[in-house]
Amino acid sequence: MKICFATNNPNKVNEINLAVGELVHIISLADINCKEEIPEEQDTIEGNSSQKANYVKNNYNVDCFADDTGLEVLALGGEPGVYSARYAGLDGDAKNNMNLLLKNMEGVSDRRAQFKTVITLILNGKEIQFEGVAKGNIRTELSGEEGFGYDPIFEPEGYDITFAEMSMDEKNKISHRGQAVRKLVQFLKSQKL
Repeated sequence: MKICFATNNPNKVNEINLAVGELVHIISLADINCKEEIPEEQDTIEGNSSQKANYVKNNYNVDCFADDTGLEVLALGGEPGVYSARYAGLDGDAKNNMNLLLKNMEGVSDRRAQFKTVITLILNGKEIQFEGVAKGNIRTELSGEEGFGYDPIFEPEGYDITFAEMSMDEKNKISHRGQAVRKLVQFLKSQKL
């Protein structure tokens, strides 16, 4: 059985294929010849994830799943949230996004934050969501070279290093995305596919 992952990132597709094993074959947007930009117009992470999955299902008639992720900072009322990738502008520049966040956090002592990933699966006409949350704190400066996005300023709970200072394996064990992916994989393995 094939399920489309609404992504153009081959590394993400390979990661999920390794996790599900022989049970399901995960294909990408390129495999279904989807070249257009998939809309993300909702004001929640859950909404964007659902919109992307439904777009692929409705336009390409394949079972699929999509993910969306955001960083939610308590002292900023949940910002940047659904706008995490374009917080400092539409170019999606991670360094600019982090710099703006650090500027907005100047003088703020409560630095609690969480990363949240929501995966929406559409399988056999049913829509199911899986959520992963990684709680932590926002550092006052960048630290580490690994990862991407806000990883250099996010220190997960129980650690004294940032996501950007962890190996990919170490990060995946505790990350929001890793949690959501494990829930998706567990669900797929439980189905009589």
